[in-house]
Amino acid sequence: MYSREVTVMNASGLHARPASNLVQYCAKFPCRLTLSGGHTIIDAKSIFSVLSAAIKPGTRLTVTGEGESEQAAVDAVCDYIAKLEG
Repeated sequence: MYSREVTVMNASGLHARPASNLVQYCAKFPCRLTLSGGHTIIDAKSIFSVLSAAIKPGTRLTVTGEGESEQAAVDAVCDYIAKLEG
């Protein structure tokens, strides 16, 4: 298991389009990926989970990977979230 923190910088948070893009990006990785903020843990590969979390701008998330290539996946997802736009 490997984890890293990232802050959502997108001015709109993870609303429909950025959430969809994030889920599609996460689906490329073979490991299990989760996002957590506080006590909530969500599946990063599920659009319903990501949207229902209502992640706002400035939210600090912990991205966790478990399985094959977990470190590379977590690092890539953190970089992706940090650069999300619109």
